[in-house]
Amino acid sequence: MRVENSFIAADGVGERTERSLWADGIRHWDDFDPDHLGEKTGRAVSTYIADARERLAAGDADFFAETLPSGELWRAYENFAENACFFDIETTGLDAATNDVTTVSFHRGGETTTLVRGHDLTAASLRAELDAADLLVSFNGKRFDAPFLASSFDLDVTTPHLDLMYPCRRLDLTGGLKAIEGELDVGRSGVEDVDGREAVRLWRRYERENDEAALDRLVEYNRYDAENLRTLADRVTASLHDRAFPDAP
Repeated sequence: MRVENSFIAADGVGERTERSLWADGIRHWDDFDPDHLGEKTGRAVSTYIADARERLAAGDADFFAETLPSGELWRAYENFAENACFFDIETTGLDAATNDVTTVSFHRGGETTTLVRGHDLTAASLRAELDAADLLVSFNGKRFDAPFLASSFDLDVTTPHLDLMYPCRRLDLTGGLKAIEGELDVGRSGVEDVDGREAVRLWRRYERENDEAALDRLVEYNRYDAENLRTLADRVTASLHDRAFPDAP
């Protein structure tokens, strides 16, 4: 689905009205006729579409993050996927006040960058990666990754943020990222046995013993976290589109 298929961001349009429009074959802004709705709502939708076309042409993801209802930012994913940044962090624990970020991986435009604590993981390097993206994509990143980075590096993460955990739940895909990857047959060749706890042990081994092999394994695991988010986003948004338009060709 693309934002051009959505009407729910307009004043006066709820889920029922939008579904009614879709059922009547009005599935794109180009299909909309204000006479199809009451005068007030029809005018509101026409105004929204005019504004949204302008903001979409300008590449303004913030507009859609602000106007789409909570939980519906997935609808803008296809529009901004080309410059979306899929990111994931590894830490020494769950509490940002007493634990550290060890690695952060960013996947964008087919390239993956991993920042490592003690090397290139700084507030400035994080800011450069975050600001370069139109859209951030994570799994449970709104509750964990983004707040952890904000606390640890005094960052204000303002880029529109699609957290795939919530769209996954709408498809009854529950559990952690690796569990969902297993259900969708998304692989992690070479690091299948690494999990969050092992990631901490790998970092401790690198920290205590200067074990470069342990760091390499941790980085590889973290990179899979970020890169597999692209596959997950593609599949989940396509499935939600098919659920909205089950009879589409």
